[in-house]
Amino acid sequence: MVLADLGRKITSALQSLSKATIINEEVLNGMLKEICAALLEADVNIRLVKKLRENVRAVIDFEEIAGGLNKRRMIQSAVFKELVKLVDPGVKPYQPVKGRPNVIMFVGLQGSGKTTTCTKLAYHYLKKNWKSCLVCADTFRAGAYDQVKQNCTKARIPFYGSYTEVDPVVIAQDGVDMFKKEGFEIIIVDTSGRHKQEESLFEEMLAVSNAVGPDNIIFVMDATIGQACEGQAKAFKEKVDVGSVIITKLDGHAKGGGALSAVAATNSPIIFIGTGEHIDDLESFKTKPFVSKLLGMGDIEGLIDKVNELKLEDNEELMEKIKHGQFTLRDMYEQFQNIMKMGPFSQIMGMIPGFNQDFMTKGSEQESVARLKRLMTIMDSMCESELDSRDGAKLFSKQATRVSRVAQGAGVTEREVKDLITQYTKFAAVVKKMGGIKGLFKSGDMAKNVNQVQMAKLNQQMAKMMDPRILHQVGGMTGLQNMMRQLQAGAAGAAGGLGNLMSGFGGK
Repeated sequence: MVLADLGRKITSALQSLSKATIINEEVLNGMLKEICAALLEADVNIRLVKKLRENVRAVIDFEEIAGGLNKRRMIQSAVFKELVKLVDPGVKPYQPVKGRPNVIMFVGLQGSGKTTTCTKLAYHYLKKNWKSCLVCADTFRAGAYDQVKQNCTKARIPFYGSYTEVDPVVIAQDGVDMFKKEGFEIIIVDTSGRHKQEESLFEEMLAVSNAVGPDNIIFVMDATIGQACEGQAKAFKEKVDVGSVIITKLDGHAKGGGALSAVAATNSPIIFIGTGEHIDDLESFKTKPFVSKLLGMGDIEGLIDKVNELKLEDNEELMEKIKHGQFTLRDMYEQFQNIMKMGPFSQIMGMIPGFNQDFMTKGSEQESVARLKRLMTIMDSMCESELDSRDGAKLFSKQATRVSRVAQGAGVTEREVKDLITQYTKFAAVVKKMGGIKGLFKSGDMAKNVNQVQMAKLNQQMAKMMDPRILHQVGGMTGLQNMMRQLQAGAAGAAGGLGNLMSGFGGK
C-alpha cells in the first residue's frame, strides 16, 4: 500500500522526539513541519492539515506542562489522536441485522471499482454465513450485467439482472422484492455510474433509492483521484443520504490521503478499504487500528479477530493434543489450511506490530502461498498412518523408502520431502514445549498464569524457527514476547494458532 510511505514519514518524524535530548518548541515545530509535509504530499486537504497542526500545538503548551510529565509521550499521543480525527467523522456505521433483509445500495462514479466492490462485500458476508446476494441495476454501462454474472458465478453468490429491461428502477425493485421473498439477509444493489457528475446520474440514483428504500447507501470512492474526492463526495451526499464509504484502489500508486480526508465531506464512516483485485482483497476499516498499522504499530485486535474466525477453540481434539504436547503431520496440514483461510499474507503481516503491509511484496506473497501449497501437496501423497503418527519423523527416518514413495507421488524431489519432515520436527518440538507450560491456555494475564522461564524457552525456540527478517521486524526477542502476551490476553488459545502461523510465514 502506497499509504505506507506516509506512515513511514510520520513515524520518522515522531522518532525524532526520541533522538532529541531536550523537547522544546523548536523540536516540536520541526516534527510538525515534517508531518504536515508528508500529509500534503499524500494529498490530504490543506485545511485539515492546518487544523491538525493547530490542534497539536494547542495541546502542547511548554510553559504549562509540569516538569515530571513525559513530553514525548504527550506529543506522540496528541499526533495519534489528530490522525484518528482526520479520518473519523464520529458517526457509527450501519450494522446489518441477522434474520431480516438488509438492503445496501452502492453509488459512485464510473471506474471507481463499484461493481467489483459489490461482489467483494457480498462475498465478505457470505463467508460470515449471511445469506447475501447482488442485484445489477446498472443499465448504462455495456457489459455491467455480464461482469456481475461472471463475478457472482465464480464466487457462488446469487444475483439478479436483465438483458432486456432498460429501466434500472424496475430491475432494482424486482430484484430486491424477489430476494426478500427468498429470505436473503444482505441484498446489495449496484447502480449505474458516469464518467462525470451528470444530473441524469443523480436523478436515476434518487429514483432507485426511493424504489428500494435502502437501509444503507455506500459511496465508493476512488483513491487515485486525490483531492478531487472532496467535491465528488459532497455532490453525492447532497443528493442521497450516503451512510458509509468504501475506498478503493489503495493498493496502487494512489496517494490515498485525498480520499481519506474527503470522508469529512460526507460525514459518513469508512467501513472497508479495497486493497487489491482479488475477491477477498477487502479489509474492514477501524480508525484506530488503521492509524496504528499506518505507523507500524500493528493491529492486534484485527489479528485476534482473524485467529478467532478460524474457531481453533472449537477443534477440541487439536486443542487437547496441543495441551498434551502432541502434534501430527495431519495437524500441521490443517494449520496450513487455516493460514490459507486467513486471507492475503500482506494483510496479516500488517496486523503484527512492527510490520507495514508492504513488507511482503506481491511476488514474495505469491511465493509463500505457492510454498505452502507445495508442502500440502507433499502431505497429500502420504498415507493415513504417516499423517496420524504421533512421531511421523521417526517413520520416515527409519524407512527411507517412504521418502522416495512420497516424493514420486507428489512430483517433488526427496530433498523437499526431507525438508518438510524437518519443518514438522520443529513444529512438534514447539508444541511439546507449549504442552509443558501450565496456564498457557487460560484467559487472563500470561505473566501470572505461566512459568516465565518456560515461556522464555518457548519464545527462543520460536525465534529460531522464524525468518530472521521477520524476527527483526517484530523487534527481536522482546518484540516477540510482547506480541505473544498481547495475543494471549486477547484470546485464549490464539497463541497456539499464531505459533504455527508465524512458522509457516518464514520457518527455515
